[in-house]
Amino acid sequence: MARITRWEPENEQFWEAEGKRHASRNLWISIPALLLAFAVWQIWSVTAASLNDIGFNFTKSELFTLAALPGLTGATLRIIYTFVVPIFGGRNWTIISTASLLIPAIGIGIAVQNPETTFMTMAILAALCGLGGGNFASSMANISFFYPKKAKGTALGLNAGIGNLGVSAVQFIAPLVVTMGVFGAVAGNPQVLPDGSNVWIQNAAFVWVIPIILTVIAAIFGMDNLPGTKASVKEQAVIFKNKHTWIMTFLYVMCFGSFIGYSAAFPLLIRTEFPEVNALQFAFLGPLVGALIRPFGGWLSDKVGGAIVTFIDIIVMIGATLGVLYFYNQGNFTGFLIMFLILFVTTGIANGSTFRMIPFIFNNPKEAAAVLGWTSAIGAYGAFLIPKIFGWSIDTTGMANTALYIFIAYYVASLFVTWYFYSRKNAEVKC
Repeated sequence: MARITRWEPENEQFWEAEGKRHASRNLWISIPALLLAFAVWQIWSVTAASLNDIGFNFTKSELFTLAALPGLTGATLRIIYTFVVPIFGGRNWTIISTASLLIPAIGIGIAVQNPETTFMTMAILAALCGLGGGNFASSMANISFFYPKKAKGTALGLNAGIGNLGVSAVQFIAPLVVTMGVFGAVAGNPQVLPDGSNVWIQNAAFVWVIPIILTVIAAIFGMDNLPGTKASVKEQAVIFKNKHTWIMTFLYVMCFGSFIGYSAAFPLLIRTEFPEVNALQFAFLGPLVGALIRPFGGWLSDKVGGAIVTFIDIIVMIGATLGVLYFYNQGNFTGFLIMFLILFVTTGIANGSTFRMIPFIFNNPKEAAAVLGWTSAIGAYGAFLIPKIFGWSIDTTGMANTALYIFIAYYVASLFVTWYFYSRKNAEVKC
């Protein structure tokens, strides 16, 4: 494949003649790579709920910790991954970061087969799943370089939205593959559930190994390092002097932090608060609707503006969280599930709309890419904080109410911030 020597996406003639073709090719390899990253990142949201059924003896707090640890390490790695694309090149880093997913995928598949595996070992493997979480920052920064401003919302929405489907994919596929010995003796022996049936929990991790290898090969032969995008960490660090970096970080915690945090906590929350319900039958629905709607949030924002979409969306988000709180206290699972699904939809739309706002607030493409990565890094801490806040609320009060009140307060603050800085008549920046 010929090396790209010129890149001018804002030049309409160049974009139509060749830019769009190259951008599309890189986007459609980036998407499955990011989907697999999210799947590996969230493996523990599924396996943690089943460990005690196959002979492990972890406490509720330990299980919530296992579900939360990938969020902590993933968010921290995103801070590093934010700055790597302009240093190593988008193609090169996609190959490295995608191949690294094999470490937790294979490690977890081996460890869950032995109930004597210590909590510390499991915690280390859960932390290694953060390698998947880190990929989002570099992936979004890379794709932002390929597209002109007029198309960034849609492109970033597709990359993130379909990539986010990895969360739903692992929560949908894992419960299916663990019931079958699909890999034969290679994957190890089954575990026996209390009812006497066999499961292969290791398959929840092993099922991603071959797709990871295939995607790495596709990145090697199909992706590009763009010219003119090189920048040192020092050059990119100028973003921290701009107050809008911190404002948009606050807002992205509101939407993506909620999406990934609820995704990590949802299976265990259903399992602990509605024990009569099979959590794995429903848990994948939340991340599914949140991920599918994200490209629409980006597209709609390209049409009418990211700030107004974000503002209206947060109002619905507050209402949905109040609905979750009401039906949770009524013990009504159907209402609880519907309200939570609406909440997931609002997180997805705001994920798309806030990421469309950033390239309009930051005109320099290198700065915009760095801000996209940085905000995604801090937002990803929601994957750690939300399960931990739910676990703390349930441990201390016996209910999830306190956690939900905390989230509502954050959404109200986000509504005011969006209105004041971006969506009111005399706002400082219109985006």
